[in-house]
Amino acid sequence: MTATTATSAEERTAPPLATGTARAAGLVGGLVLLVVAVLLSLAVGALPVSPAQVITAFTDYAGTDAHVAVRELRLPRTLIGLAVGAALGAAGTVIQGVTRNPLADPGILGIEAGAAFAVVTAIYILGITTTAGYTPFALLGAGVAAVVVYALGASGRAAASPVTLALAGAAVAALLISLTSALALLDSGTLDAFRFWVVGALSGRDLGTLAGAVPFLGAGLLLALYSTRALNALALGEDVARSLGQRVALTRVLAALAVVGCAGGAVAVAGPIGFVGLVVPHAARALVGPDYRWLMPYAMVLGPVLLLVADVLGRVLVSPGELQVGIVMAVIGAPVFIWLVRRGRLAQL
Repeated sequence: MTATTATSAEERTAPPLATGTARAAGLVGGLVLLVVAVLLSLAVGALPVSPAQVITAFTDYAGTDAHVAVRELRLPRTLIGLAVGAALGAAGTVIQGVTRNPLADPGILGIEAGAAFAVVTAIYILGITTTAGYTPFALLGAGVAAVVVYALGASGRAAASPVTLALAGAAVAALLISLTSALALLDSGTLDAFRFWVVGALSGRDLGTLAGAVPFLGAGLLLALYSTRALNALALGEDVARSLGQRVALTRVLAALAVVGCAGGAVAVAGPIGFVGLVVPHAARALVGPDYRWLMPYAMVLGPVLLLVADVLGRVLVSPGELQVGIVMAVIGAPVFIWLVRRGRLAQL
């Protein structure tokens, strides 16, 4: 291969934002998109609200219908969307990095199903109906499911591969979903509470719902940011990572804690919302390449952008009714998942 050919190949595979300056500018652009998504989330709904009314709802509150809609109804779901979107984006990025599996996602690998099963068990056995009560169980269920899926995917002669992890996650998720449905059907009170929570929604939650999970979400996000250098080394292979001084076992433990904190906390607040952790890391990687020091902040910005836009679409598509964001994300994410499989992107990242 000539020097000219090599250069052209590198140019074709280089991400659009290849330099530090371009990546920083792109991150600022992502923050601008996030501001736009927040404004849309506050303005769009059954009662349309103008941008001026959104601003005056906070600067000159007059108690009008528009102001009440913005501050009492849409602000809580917008803040929840910001937190949950950032958490799911970070969780997906970490889990794809630590498993080197481009199909990894808290939903696809059964982590959200584990959290959901633990929550419905807490509702059925202990009668817990608050987010503060849900959260520890969601975290426990997410952690146990993650361990079980990885153990099943890594069983046998070969180490865990993208295919075995995806298959193990699908099997565990199917089992847990069946058990969750069985528990919900055993008791009408459990079923009522479960139906409200399991659909995956930003509406119907208040700021108290978010407050109970903030410590876990914050800890998960901080661990995700802290793990970026180790994930870069791990992407080169375990042997290379060890030669660079990384403690691979510790990296995996910290990554698992980050995923459990982010995914478990998000599920406790909003219910299981799939595909955010799958779509966002791929979008970020297409922009900035494989460097996790940039991937992680991009994922934390693009995650809430995607989730808030999906939530707004749910309000618009069936107006004056509303589709919950979990349904909209399934419609968006399922074709992306199929596209990734058909492109043959099962090789390690």
